[in-house]
Amino acid sequence: MTTFIIAAITADGFIAKNSNHLASWTSKEDKKFFVEKTKEAGVVIMGLNTYKTIGKPLPGRLNIVYSKTEKDLEGVEVTQDKPSKLLNNLSERGYKEVAITGGAQIYTMFMEADLVDKVYLTVEPILFGNGMSLFTKYLDIKLRLQSTQKLNDNTIALEYDVVHDRLL
Repeated sequence: MTTFIIAAITADGFIAKNSNHLASWTSKEDKKFFVEKTKEAGVVIMGLNTYKTIGKPLPGRLNIVYSKTEKDLEGVEVTQDKPSKLLNNLSERGYKEVAITGGAQIYTMFMEADLVDKVYLTVEPILFGNGMSLFTKYLDIKLRLQSTQKLNDNTIALEYDVVHDRLL
């Protein structure tokens, strides 16, 4: 199974101003890129705050929300499973690709579990000065640039492979 993180970041590296910040600051081209990649995957995994900023299930994809407080959200599967258990379950159900769509705690949880294969970052031409980082704690993970794509005159999408330092 291929698992990827997909996020939009500001030119100074933030994914949002705070945990309730809507993604209205990203370009229409970024939104189109997000929809294409996540529909190709067929599964989106996110935290409750990210789900609340979207406000509804994303159509055409299995929506899975990590939550300790909400048990029944219409149109989504709610989970507290460890990332490896969740991905094994999805694989057994026939899914081949999964998009991790935020927020920072969920990105961190999957990256720390060494379960992320790719990272897609859209860099938008805006500066927040401070805000929420992509991850919630220190990580030391190497990436290998696979491609760049200019989405519009000012926005670029970066595709990275995660370099897994596994011993053979």
